[in-house]
Amino acid sequence: MERNSHRQLANMKKSLFDQGYLDQEQFTQLEELQDDANPNFVEEVVTLYYRDSARLIQNIEQALAEKNPLDFTKLDNYMHQFKGSSCSIGAKKLKNESTQFREYCRTGNGEGCKRTFRQVKKEYSALKKKLEQYFQFARQVGPVEEACRPK
Repeated sequence: MERNSHRQLANMKKSLFDQGYLDQEQFTQLEELQDDANPNFVEEVVTLYYRDSARLIQNIEQALAEKNPLDFTKLDNYMHQFKGSSCSIGAKKLKNESTQFREYCRTGNGEGCKRTFRQVKKEYSALKKKLEQYFQFARQVGPVEEACRPK
């Protein structure tokens, strides 16, 4: 039973990589920092990411709601911070959407920014839900063997 659960957990994680939600190399690097002294390190980092990034999402939303002209420099700065945070946990789809958003900022395309931001929020929520399920199951299964880099 326990081996089945560990296999199921590994498959859940693999699907996050396969579906493009997470960058395998970056997420594995986070897992390598986890040890007996801090067995929930990855979950704690992801929890902090969602706590901190919620503020950035709110700031971007407010900046997009401002009357014209949009402050593309401010929007780009917020998204730059959001992208960096997203990259730190390996949030691949969010990184890609953030890159697109920043490109629209550089070209002064307000509609492109708004459209892309809707996609950012959608991907943000989807990843949050998937990671919550993953970590909940990981807590039930218990400790797994050491993380190792893919070959």
